[in-house]
Amino acid sequence: MNEKTTAELENLRGLIDGVDQQLLHLLRKRLDLVAQVGAVKHGAGLPIYAPQREANMLAKRREEAKAMNVAPQLIEDILRRLMRESYLNEKDVGFKQIKADLGHVVIVGGEGKLGGLFSQMLTLSGYEVKSLDKDDWANSQAIFDGAGLVIVTVPINITCDLIADKLTNLPENCILADLTSIKGAPVDAMLAAHSGPVLGLHPMFGPDVGSLAKQVVVVCHGRNPEAYQWLIEQIEIWGARIVEAEPSKHDKAMQLVQAMRHFSSFVYGLNLYKEEADIESLLQFSSPIYRLELAMVGRLFAQSPELYADIIFAQEESLVAIGDYLDNYSQALSILKSGNRDAFVAQFAEVSSWFGDFAPQFQRESRAMLQSVNDMKTG
Repeated sequence: MNEKTTAELENLRGLIDGVDQQLLHLLRKRLDLVAQVGAVKHGAGLPIYAPQREANMLAKRREEAKAMNVAPQLIEDILRRLMRESYLNEKDVGFKQIKADLGHVVIVGGEGKLGGLFSQMLTLSGYEVKSLDKDDWANSQAIFDGAGLVIVTVPINITCDLIADKLTNLPENCILADLTSIKGAPVDAMLAAHSGPVLGLHPMFGPDVGSLAKQVVVVCHGRNPEAYQWLIEQIEIWGARIVEAEPSKHDKAMQLVQAMRHFSSFVYGLNLYKEEADIESLLQFSSPIYRLELAMVGRLFAQSPELYADIIFAQEESLVAIGDYLDNYSQALSILKSGNRDAFVAQFAEVSSWFGDFAPQFQRESRAMLQSVNDMKTG
């Protein structure tokens, strides 16, 4: 490289560095403005996540980017990353308290990770929270006295027995809720044990989330919904999206969303182990989509085996869903063994038609995820 080229490159790189510094200042200014918006929202009791505002803003920025010959996806990726950072920071200023006259909250299993997360969110909203764990039952009556809300978050396999044995003498107007990933049996157990308001909740996320913004919380109504409507509103203020469902419909969905999916991931990992796969080598040869798939399997094995055993074994009906999956796998394998390529293509087209518009939607969503995986891989 000659001196002229070197000098030209250094000059251009210096200009790029200057633009990067301007971007940093603009990012800082935007984060400060978003923090001010968050403070106003908290004061007014507005949810931190406003989906329509976000969708409109992203659509407008994409159009503006296109007019400037900038890839629309680039500006959307940048803004989504900025919004994610903003959501993580918004909880630092706390949240508006909806029910000031509640009394204190008791979280049964509050020393667990999910119990700890809800304790944090309720505390940030101004509620007094008390934890009751396995060594505290001798003082349980004193802890429950005056409670306005009791939340049960213990392993699935002991949830119903604990409710039936330990939670039959709560204050009459106290709300009894649970955070279990199945809903039918726990809701029935709470209705039988407590004559007051009853609510089933299922947070569709792990306790390691940095923010509840855009996270889903399933609500299964039990008794006296007017008494706990404030709690649903409080969860929405935290940024979560509420999905209401009948317990039976929820549990049927969980057989596919959780039990079958986790079991198939378990078998995938088990097969890698028995094949003595070299994971480092697999990563070297993996495109972003396969790396993401491998990451999802590895994520399972980074967590508690007891937790996932509870989820998979919680419903006997899950055996049917898992068995159907095995039958479908076997049928697909028979097509492969027969060498019938046309049959495979026909089956593929049939499933693709069933997915309909969701297939291209999932393709777009996964593209953004894959970009993040690729950035992680090359970063």
